[in-house]
Amino acid sequence: MLDPAVGSLDLSKVVLAIGGLGTAAYGVVDATKGIGGGISNRGFGDIKKVVSRLIPPSARKTDGGPALDLESALATLRANWMNGMALADQKSIAKALIKLNLTPANSTGMAAVVGVDPTKLTSVATKMSTGENLTQPETDVYGRFDLLLNSLLDQAYQRGDQRYRNSAKLAAVFVSVALAWWSTWFLYGKEEFALATVAGLLATPLAPVAKDLASAVQAGAKLAQFWKQ
Repeated sequence: MLDPAVGSLDLSKVVLAIGGLGTAAYGVVDATKGIGGGISNRGFGDIKKVVSRLIPPSARKTDGGPALDLESALATLRANWMNGMALADQKSIAKALIKLNLTPANSTGMAAVVGVDPTKLTSVATKMSTGENLTQPETDVYGRFDLLLNSLLDQAYQRGDQRYRNSAKLAAVFVSVALAWWSTWFLYGKEEFALATVAGLLATPLAPVAKDLASAVQAGAKLAQFWKQ
């Protein structure tokens, strides 16, 4: 049976309470970042897949090759991802690291992944390593390489960000339901678990807009009272 105190609650207060529950759930999920990265690990796999195709695993600093090998590049990108750096800045750094690894030895593989002329890209890499000026066709190929690389990275980061956000929301749903069950059991007992489940499920999507929605409910209630007069 529903507790009379629950039934007499103001609707705007109910909305704010549910929004607060959602915010608390998000806080708990965010706190998992302190345990090996927690929820922040989600989504980085999409970035790792693209970068690993472009930077050859065999590249090593000790070989006289590129300044950063694949392992070091991924460590840098993962640190930026875990710290929540702006996506635009993360993509710029990723592109810079990939270009830093562009050499005559691996230019053919990069050209195949990005979709440009491998012969001209190899020539670009060779001239860049020696300081020679690029011809117009080589400049065009390098510009195309830059644009297509940016497109690949944008796709990877957008997919990763979407995966991370969806995973965080899903985890927050389970946490909010668990918090609702715990608080309901503590205050009212097991009889209100169904109501607690509904509140927990509503909490996550409602949290970001709870304050605005509560204000709208209050404004609507005042308007209804005005029309009754």
